[in-house]
Amino acid sequence: MSDKLASPVYGVKAVPVEKVVANSYNPNIVAPPEMKLLELSIWEDGYTMPCVCYYLEESDLYELVDGYHRYMVMKTSERIYMREKGLLPVVVIDKDISNRMASTIRHNRARGVHSVELMSGIVVELVRSGMSDDWIMRNIGMDRDELLRLKQITGLADLFVGKKFSLSNDWCEED
Repeated sequence: MSDKLASPVYGVKAVPVEKVVANSYNPNIVAPPEMKLLELSIWEDGYTMPCVCYYLEESDLYELVDGYHRYMVMKTSERIYMREKGLLPVVVIDKDISNRMASTIRHNRARGVHSVELMSGIVVELVRSGMSDDWIMRNIGMDRDELLRLKQITGLADLFVGKKFSLSNDWCEED
């Protein structure tokens, strides 16, 4: 048995916030009152959860997978930035872009509500990157009806190529 622990949380690193960048696909939105509450929570309790990142070796940056709003608190709250010496607690995962997108969705969905427009954009990206409907449903926790609705919202016909249409449970990809 390996001595290496499987969960990234056992490898929290202090990363200068200037080396952390947002991803382009996070559909999570937090209202201003909740952002103030998050800032207060971090001020009163400290960072109790690290941000989840993917290391971009070619640019020596860390791209956020989860923790965008905790990151934004560090960037916008001078008192927290000073207290933390500009260092953001980060864990690193090593996954391809499709799996990072799915990870972002899983983290967000476990906590709250998503923007429909941004979620449909993620569905577009996942379909265009070759992910099947079954993969999308399994990895970001959607049922067939929700996936169909999000595809319809985009209005992009290429998302339906190779699909049978039915509102029944036997809607599936063609071989």
